[in-house]
Amino acid sequence: MRVAHAARISCENKTMSDHTIELITLDGKTLSYSCPEDTDLISAAEGVDIYLNAQCHSGSCGACIAHCDSGEYRLEGYSEDALSEAARSQGEVLMCCTRPQSDMRLSLPYEYDLIRFEAPARRNARITTMTRLTPDTVKLELQLEPDEEGALSLDFEPGQFVQLGIPDTDIQRPYSLANTPNWDGSLEFLIKLRHGGVFSTWLDRQAAPGMMLEVEGPFGTFVLRDHGLRPRYFVAGGCGLASIMSMLKRMAEWQEPHTVKLFFGVSTEKDLFYQDEITQLAADYPNLQYQICLTRPSPSWTGYHGSVVEAFKQSLAGAQETPDIYVCGSPHLVEGVTEAAIALGIDPNALIFERYLAGDAQDSRCDIS
Repeated sequence: MRVAHAARISCENKTMSDHTIELITLDGKTLSYSCPEDTDLISAAEGVDIYLNAQCHSGSCGACIAHCDSGEYRLEGYSEDALSEAARSQGEVLMCCTRPQSDMRLSLPYEYDLIRFEAPARRNARITTMTRLTPDTVKLELQLEPDEEGALSLDFEPGQFVQLGIPDTDIQRPYSLANTPNWDGSLEFLIKLRHGGVFSTWLDRQAAPGMMLEVEGPFGTFVLRDHGLRPRYFVAGGCGLASIMSMLKRMAEWQEPHTVKLFFGVSTEKDLFYQDEITQLAADYPNLQYQICLTRPSPSWTGYHGSVVEAFKQSLAGAQETPDIYVCGSPHLVEGVTEAAIALGIDPNALIFERYLAGDAQDSRCDIS
């Protein structure tokens, strides 16, 4: 549960080697805290119960990206897939790899109410169903156990993710929720099985209905933004569809009046899943139009031939209104959609995206499209 919190954390215990870190959220609110020179910005924030958007804590996922407006710092130990040289040259940093050398001021790419001021909840959940959707894609369904107050529900925003823990280990991996918040505690995930992935291997070879695992979260800032009634375009690659489906289901539940377009891409027919679910969602939510795209289809495929980026670009070129654009998938997908949108004059601030990157153990939340 999100709670209210003072906009400024006291720095009165600051030492000579500590520096004041001031954060400006997307909606113009501020908060600050103290960070020693030998500590990264994310760890120092969590030390005073400020839980910013972060995932891997090792510079490999890109979730904790922010813009440094002023101040000196050391930035080290990160992957260029998470932070490109071009982004770094423009002042972007990964907060989990940034150690201050002076007071700093940073801009966050999300609103204040997506910051948490209490540790993420840890819950136990039981596997209820495992369904193989493709040779390497699994739909995993869980049932939460009651929390300390006896409640079953998990408070999350459509588009967010949780960390799933392998039983009897300290290994966790992040996966996006494909369902909407509910009172009965059921959770749904779309998981790409990666060769050599620790969680993927466990899920493929050991997991079974009835087994218990730990759920921590929710996390993430990839959520629906309130920008009035502007059209909304959603672009998903592979299991990046999970976050997008959660958002679309919420919009359908509330029958939101926006014009909505979904572009979903995979490589071949054998990689395709959720066609029936998308068709049913469009029937329940008439505002939704969708296009399924295959980059390497067979001759019998009657749908769109080509990349999901190209389909998105063609539709955007003919749009009468500038839409908000939600993208979830690989770095290649996010970069392609971003470049296409900017080339057509779209303000980069109209793009809301989440990139799925494989970590050092090769687990990932989605595949490439």
